[in-house]
Amino acid sequence: MASFQVPPLGESIVEATVSRWLKQVGDAVAAGETLVELETDKITVEVPALEAGTLTAQARQEGDVVNVGDVLGEVAAGAGAAAAPSAPADAAPTPSAAAPAASDDPKASPAARRLAAEQGTDLTSVTGTGRGGVVAKADVIAAGKAPVSAAPAAPAAPAKPAAPAAPKPPAMARATSDGPRETREKMTTRRKRIAENLLASQHNTAHLTTFNEIDMSAVSALRDRMRDKVEKQHGLRLSFMPFFAKAACLALEAYPTVNAQLDGESIVYHHYVNMGIAVASDAGLVVPNIKDTHARSLIEIGHDIGAVAKKARDGKLAMDDLTGGTFTITNGGVFGSLVSTPIINYPQVAILGLHKIQDRPIAVDGQVVIRPMMYIALSYDHRIIDGQQAVLFLVRVKELMEDPAAMLLY
Repeated sequence: MASFQVPPLGESIVEATVSRWLKQVGDAVAAGETLVELETDKITVEVPALEAGTLTAQARQEGDVVNVGDVLGEVAAGAGAAAAPSAPADAAPTPSAAAPAASDDPKASPAARRLAAEQGTDLTSVTGTGRGGVVAKADVIAAGKAPVSAAPAAPAAPAKPAAPAAPKPPAMARATSDGPRETREKMTTRRKRIAENLLASQHNTAHLTTFNEIDMSAVSALRDRMRDKVEKQHGLRLSFMPFFAKAACLALEAYPTVNAQLDGESIVYHHYVNMGIAVASDAGLVVPNIKDTHARSLIEIGHDIGAVAKKARDGKLAMDDLTGGTFTITNGGVFGSLVSTPIINYPQVAILGLHKIQDRPIAVDGQVVIRPMMYIALSYDHRIIDGQQAVLFLVRVKELMEDPAAMLLY
């Protein structure tokens, strides 16, 4: 019988949260098969079985915080059936209970299990939208609303359908009448690190934000004209993000301080751009970066963004994806944000925030016209970036996005 421990988690990472057990006590495991997933502040780490056998013990439960070297469980070497003779010694019901748990118990995150228990939701009836069909907390919340949204059986009340669109009132009503008025959930390792990094950014930088707006007519027309051709020839569904990434690279070349970093009393100028792309996932916000974005074509950047975003949502990011970034773009517009002040991804010194495209009246050549407009924001560390540089950086991005053909000259 051999124990298995928390493996090295990467540079400067010493703790993780037990995210999900993929094998239960009594399950047969093959060599190399994943036993448990650990969530760090940056990535999800899979802990595999070193040899074939049977999982005989789980030393830690889902949601527990563990350190490098901590024992996670034990595996008895040999065929999975080898554990059968010892099982009856514990209690007669144990074998019959353990077997269904492995096959019938749905895969769900710890947060999803806690919420399901609180609101009395049967996890077997919930469709998981997470990686590998895992039931996420959002799935349980949606399932909890199902009885409310099922009310269309009574079509006599036309005003009722609007209620499901606002999730909080039904949830609050359920909590008041059928369940606890409050719930308490322990922060995961990743959420704690996100909080710490955000505070570090606010405390260690002279945070300031400047704004501009972009007429998206030209780049929208170009994208619409090229979309089908690009998808057919390159297999890429062209979005606006590659255009912004390319424009940002060119603007960073013109204003290199925005792509720099402070190291003590020195300013380190990067002669390359590793573009961070903020990605929202069930596990929280992560910022993978594309190495040497400045040397990539617009089509290549589009493919790279799609690849890192998929890895982030699937929990497959490697440490290299999350380190070495020099500048970040975040797009709150995909969630409907009209304007915001993004927080610098410390120790970087600037971040570009994109927002919702909205038709607005503007003055063009003395005439009022309706154009698709977007507010953009640059949050920057005023210790090394002067206001003039920040404003001119945004102006350069605006110029390139309003005349996207100009990007082809570089």
